[in-house]
Amino acid sequence: MKNLCLRTFLPFAFFFHGFLVSGQEHRLRLVFTGDIMGHDSQIASALATGDSGYDYLPNYQYLKPYLDGADLAVGNLEVTLAGEPYRGYPAFSSPDALADALQASGFDILITANNHALDRGRDGLERTLQQLDRRDLLHTGTFADTGQRNTYFPLLMEKNGIRIALLNYAYGTNGIPDKPPTVINRIDTVQIRTDLEKARTAQPDFILVTMHWGNEYQRTENQEQRDLARFLFEHGADAVIGSHPHVVQPIRGGEKGTLVAYSLGNLISNQRDRYRDGGIAFELELLKTAEGCRIAGHGFLPLWVYKPKTAAGTQFVLVPAAVDPQSHPDLAMPEEDASLMKRFLYDTREHLAGHPEVAPNWME
Repeated sequence: MKNLCLRTFLPFAFFFHGFLVSGQEHRLRLVFTGDIMGHDSQIASALATGDSGYDYLPNYQYLKPYLDGADLAVGNLEVTLAGEPYRGYPAFSSPDALADALQASGFDILITANNHALDRGRDGLERTLQQLDRRDLLHTGTFADTGQRNTYFPLLMEKNGIRIALLNYAYGTNGIPDKPPTVINRIDTVQIRTDLEKARTAQPDFILVTMHWGNEYQRTENQEQRDLARFLFEHGADAVIGSHPHVVQPIRGGEKGTLVAYSLGNLISNQRDRYRDGGIAFELELLKTAEGCRIAGHGFLPLWVYKPKTAAGTQFVLVPAAVDPQSHPDLAMPEEDASLMKRFLYDTREHLAGHPEVAPNWME
């Protein structure tokens, strides 16, 4: 785990920043990933490829060096860790080994407000949070009770001399009603405005908002997403990162207070249709100097889900889509799969034209 500090948000507390001398600067590199799913075939694969029990580490073997190189890595956990029976869609519960693999692969923070947060009811939501806490994985978006939300939301972190407030909201929970005392952050503009005001009392350098929104499988954001993004920026958000559609949607803007990545698509899933068989990691470089704070750069890394068949069964392996399989014999990727990965790469580059792409140089 990367060393994090200042986890707790203390309501109405004031934090005083030290003065920066001319020429001094602080930089922070963040990586956000798309939807971490847990379909039945993924669960079966984790059991088949594990020497004893479930093992999700092969999923992230080529992504781990990239996540380890980030100062902070944030993933969208779109399953519960509710215990047995383990099932995929429509009521997700993945083995705890998934959390082990995410922690070991370089994730620091998981956002948990999404439409599947209540798939296994209140008990499932609470158990999910307990499992993340046991692994020292920071999380935000869902809470055991209002006391936890009041204390730990917005999630405040400081690293490399830069303080960040992170907020997370979801449009709903597939019609499953809340069961107090647990809390799920809903997209409620009145509450969000209050939360953003609270975040500003901590004097963060950057306020980042993650939203579970939009229409599934639609490659362009809708008007509601655009209106919400505008609302968030008007009330203090510096960047907005979205999830839920399971396909990559456009990146708009580029400066602090304008940059929004509407949907990162799937990180890992068993969805194999065109546009759904991969997603992007979204990278932010934050800069703090004596002159102020700004977004120094952003970029995207296309990631494709490869399903090699092994003696132990079918695996799920995340591969940077720009990698040449011929240069990596260990991938042993058949031509049909290489062609599908190339198609995903072309589609993604075309869709995000004008925004910089991250080179997968750690696989060279």
